[in-house]
Amino acid sequence: MTAALPQILDDLAALVGRESPSADLDAVARSADVVAELGTARLGVRPERIIIEGRTHLRWRLGDAPSRVLLLGHHDTVWPIGSLARRPFSVADGVVRGPGCFDMKAGLVMAFHAVAALPDPSGVTVLVTGDEELGSPTSRWLVEEEASDCAAALVLEASADGGALKTGRKGVSLYEVRVHGRAAHAGLEPERGVNATVELAHQVLAVNGLPDPRRGTSVTPTVLTSGSTTNTVPGSGRFAVDVRVRDAAEQSRVDRAMHALRPVLPDAQVEITGGPNRPPLEPHASVALFARAVLLADRLGLPEPVGVAVGGASDGNFTAGVGTPTLDGLGAVGGGAHADDEHVIVAELPRRGALLAALTDDLLADPPPRTGARDAAGPARTLEGDRS
Repeated sequence: MTAALPQILDDLAALVGRESPSADLDAVARSADVVAELGTARLGVRPERIIIEGRTHLRWRLGDAPSRVLLLGHHDTVWPIGSLARRPFSVADGVVRGPGCFDMKAGLVMAFHAVAALPDPSGVTVLVTGDEELGSPTSRWLVEEEASDCAAALVLEASADGGALKTGRKGVSLYEVRVHGRAAHAGLEPERGVNATVELAHQVLAVNGLPDPRRGTSVTPTVLTSGSTTNTVPGSGRFAVDVRVRDAAEQSRVDRAMHALRPVLPDAQVEITGGPNRPPLEPHASVALFARAVLLADRLGLPEPVGVAVGGASDGNFTAGVGTPTLDGLGAVGGGAHADDEHVIVAELPRRGALLAALTDDLLADPPPRTGARDAAGPARTLEGDRS
């Protein structure tokens, strides 16, 4: 992997150089062309191009053996077209910079080079989706289908702080609370109105009482709008709710509580939409794979990996949700995801690539038992905007 570093950096420059904001279908399609070309050059075979509702995903199923190990990533980013002009790709003082380099185009490059280094990649599937930053509205079924056929899923999302692997991720639920009142003139006859803003205040306080910090559960009212003019009793309004949970039981508890909300003001109506978006990646799904990674790092002479649980979600939540052992955060070491200082540490690229190759090879030789599905939330009710 050290010898491959110049090519790794060239490949990363090519991927970062093709902007791919999730909401721009044409940009994502053009990015998929570059990913497909690069992957074909490294793996020696062309991918399947899977287009769902205009969104482009890529899949490589390697060799004739049944799929046993899934390498999972995405090529869409949060960065709008034009970001590259303001923050061009660069390599200086041992650091790579550029929009999307850390989250997660470096992870894709590492996946291609790691698989190319295997003595026999038969049984490996590489899946690259194009809408992860939106909550995977079109690719969730694809991720779950591929994971269901595999003994392990290795997720090439960027590492946690200091290069830590992600051994747990919180599940995500997204809701919208809509209030229907009755408009009236605020000066002439306010008593005829049913004030949606006041009802929203009651509902926000009710939602604000649902978190359980001891269990790591956050329930956060976010964007709120109400009313139309300053001299009118508001007739309608709405607010969004972001939920993060460590386990499926908490996700179900909050879901029941959200859908049990009832109006406080006479004649007001409350409508709840949304629900679980991603099941949690619970620690039991990653413990065995993390132990393997620790042993392999020692054999390679690498520092002992550290594992952490994080609040953000990824497609690894879906793979764990269908019962597939999952280890996340195997991608680049660096920082600044979704931020102006997004960067990758160059020296860590060959080390992470070597660990990924060794772990993949080990899993092909000795696949682990499946953990059993834990996605108690049921089918996804996806709302766009989970940029986690």
